[in-house]
Amino acid sequence: MRNILIAIFIFVMLVILALVFASFQVRETEVALVTRFGKPVREITDPNLHFKWPPPIERVYKYDSRMRVLEAELGETTAKGAVPIIVNTYAVWRIARPLQFYNANNRGDINYAENMLISHINDTQNRVIGQHFFGEFVNSDPEKIRFEQIEKEMFAELKEAVKKDFGIEIRTVGIKQLKVSEDETKKVFERMSAARKIKTELTIDQGNTEAAKLKKEAEAKKIELLATADARARAIQAQGDAEAAKYYEMLTEDSDFAMFLRDVEALKKIISERSTLVFRADTRLFRLLREMPDIRPAEPNKPKK
Repeated sequence: MRNILIAIFIFVMLVILALVFASFQVRETEVALVTRFGKPVREITDPNLHFKWPPPIERVYKYDSRMRVLEAELGETTAKGAVPIIVNTYAVWRIARPLQFYNANNRGDINYAENMLISHINDTQNRVIGQHFFGEFVNSDPEKIRFEQIEKEMFAELKEAVKKDFGIEIRTVGIKQLKVSEDETKKVFERMSAARKIKTELTIDQGNTEAAKLKKEAEAKKIELLATADARARAIQAQGDAEAAKYYEMLTEDSDFAMFLRDVEALKKIISERSTLVFRADTRLFRLLREMPDIRPAEPNKPKK
């Protein structure tokens, strides 16, 4: 009985050891490659428990398939028109095909892969940026900036190049920093200043044209209003002359009453100025102060008595 228990224990241990050496697990964040006698035989991208021949027959190479961010160093390149600019490009990537990744970069060395990817990023950015003018990166007119379009072109070119040959999937490519040299910055500001000056002069010309138009319209309106006012004044004057003629006719019929009204008006003006008056006793104005003259206007169309 004892020998049977020992045999069962040994069998169980052998089974456990076989499972340990003949199985492996691929996690959600991993991809794997199985080699047989150093030659790749299968790649595994689905997470699960898998089996293999124990070493040294088969070996398993696992790679982290999570997203990585790779940032290239600041480098100088040339935009279209021979304008030098300094750019800092980055890429978000992951290992998608372990077989190509293993074959392309020294059995899947991550440092080797990043150096290779940086080289491809630099080549791609130089080629794409060289097809665009500097004004498409920096411009006072937002509609002329093609920054996003340039990043999309870099992404499309780099994505196809590295996925097929290196098993790397590129998710995002972008320009983190964009700089220009001091001399180029000066030239850029000079061009921007010239553009602003032209725009300012154009705006001033448009304003002067509009002002001249408004002035012409105002002058025409002024002439129209003056003509209307002059016609109105002539009508009022004619009406006043007619009224005056009527009263003048009445006054000519009663000259004593007209002289009385004139003296009263003159006396009113003199008294309003607080003046000291010295009259002769026989002055008409003095008589107005002493007594009310017996003067009455003649009735219309009736001769004075």
